[in-house]
Amino acid sequence: MSPPRILLCGDVLGRLNQLYKRVVSVNKSAGPFDALLCVGQFFPDSTEQLDEFMDYVEGRSVIPLSTYFIGDYGVGAAKVLLASSRDSGNQGFKMDGLKICANLHWLKGSGKFTLQGLSLAYLSGRRSSDGLQFGTYTQDDVDVLRAIAEEPGVIDLFLTNEWPTGVTNRAATPDIPPGVSDPFGSDSTVSELVVEIKPRYHIAGTKGVFYAREPYSNVDAVHVTRFLGLGSVGNKEKQKFIHAISPIPSSTMSAAEISMKPPNTTLSPYTLTERKAEASDSAKRSSNSVSESQYWRYDVSQKRQKYGTADGNKLCFKFTSSGSCPRGEKCNFHHDMDAREQSQRGVCFDFLNKGKCERGPDCSFKHSLQNEVDSQSGKRRSGNAGTNRSKECWFCLSSPNIESHLIVSVGERFYCALAKGHLVPDHILIVPVEHFPNTLSLGPEFETEINRLQNCLQKYFKSQGKEVVFFEWVSKRSTHANLQAVPIPTSRAHVVQNIFDMAAEKLGFKFVASKSADAPPGEGRKSLRTQFDSNRSFFYAELPECVTLSHVIEETEIFPAQFGREVLAGLLNMADKADWRNCTHSKEEETKMAEEFKIRFENFDPNK
Repeated sequence: MSPPRILLCGDVLGRLNQLYKRVVSVNKSAGPFDALLCVGQFFPDSTEQLDEFMDYVEGRSVIPLSTYFIGDYGVGAAKVLLASSRDSGNQGFKMDGLKICANLHWLKGSGKFTLQGLSLAYLSGRRSSDGLQFGTYTQDDVDVLRAIAEEPGVIDLFLTNEWPTGVTNRAATPDIPPGVSDPFGSDSTVSELVVEIKPRYHIAGTKGVFYAREPYSNVDAVHVTRFLGLGSVGNKEKQKFIHAISPIPSSTMSAAEISMKPPNTTLSPYTLTERKAEASDSAKRSSNSVSESQYWRYDVSQKRQKYGTADGNKLCFKFTSSGSCPRGEKCNFHHDMDAREQSQRGVCFDFLNKGKCERGPDCSFKHSLQNEVDSQSGKRRSGNAGTNRSKECWFCLSSPNIESHLIVSVGERFYCALAKGHLVPDHILIVPVEHFPNTLSLGPEFETEINRLQNCLQKYFKSQGKEVVFFEWVSKRSTHANLQAVPIPTSRAHVVQNIFDMAAEKLGFKFVASKSADAPPGEGRKSLRTQFDSNRSFFYAELPECVTLSHVIEETEIFPAQFGREVLAGLLNMADKADWRNCTHSKEEETKMAEEFKIRFENFDPNK
């Protein structure tokens, strides 16, 4: 299938006659196009244009192309949008647009949906503290997008009305249009969101100028982002207000395709903005610009932000859904761990936040508080919560969600499985059979078995001419533990500690390192258990030559969940594989790889 063809438009300002005359002309000469996306003010800025606008809304004029808009402000907006909100066809949870009339859809609030195969996210309205019903976005809208940023997959298009602050930083082209540096029409919240969402295209209006920035690389992602600012319909300065794109949906692209960088790609403009705001820390790091040739690609500026419990009765969507909120103590919403745990068990956020859910039977989440098994005593508190947990967990052997075709060895207390989206072909997970949050707090009988598995894997990888790195990220919010084993070439073993140390330095901490070359097997883990506190998050790595690195993660610290994998991806020069979602295979391919590993591992498998 050919890629979808999309038209983009800046502020319409109610000039629908002029807009659709241009759309019809472009469609005839270069079409057909699949949709029109409008950013910036969609409604008129004076009553003079209102009759023309209402001709389309009320059906007297025809809208020739399916149109989606986010600029829900201007003359007549409240009347039109209120009527649309009350329409029975627009009730319920609709992220893909509320129908205003034939071929015209209002993207309300914020959300994500699929349009012609493209993953599209949006933030409707502008920043304002006035609390208006239409035309402004709320903190809830921002929280929804921050949670969406945590979801797997790449966002193809991100629509905002206002420009991100700092988008021209590090731009290679000197001739930036006049008015771009004017703070009017720029929003720092949009900058924060685009850093988290990392879309392939970011489209904005409001400033009234056309600006196509060079693509820029994203921190902690392999693909680039292209920013497009668009002029307003009928502007006197002749700024371009309509633009055509035809992007291939990221969901159909290979890892190599999505990681391609054009020659004019620059560094992210937003990392520079954030560093400037960091004062003394920034001064130290300004010389350590992120480079494509470096092993490590994390942005230090995002490292430490406090979490906290703020005033107010409403829950923070970001914290409840992901366990963290980058606004920390500045957040206007409640950071509630009990609500977070209920959310992990599948309870609806609206039910937790408001006590009810307007989606009713259309909602796929639970509308009752779920009980749980006590993690210390192992006794069930009430109901069948333990059973529910094992059904929802990907790693529990009793779960219907477990991908059993990846399992390569099963013991009494642990099993081994190929990692889904593996970094290298023999990337293995060591997983407890029971539902435990980490491997360090388990009893001696567990430790004996895990030591045996590690020793056998080391011998297997040695027979392949490789060394192995074991690592585990233990979060306070971890559900089912998995200790990862990644083989590396013997020729790279002598530098792996340096690479981990470089990564730690980039994030602003130092590993605690220990070496026990003459110690019996398992001595390194024994030392780790003395440092481990179940009330704190913890990362450790066991390296070749009996070196162990560990780091207790502070409450105020943001620690990347993919830290270990990112480091080893850099070590192996596999930046495009740093995210497991870029490395997925079909079930048939995974099954074949698992069977082939079992054959190679057979003589080393302690569970055969």
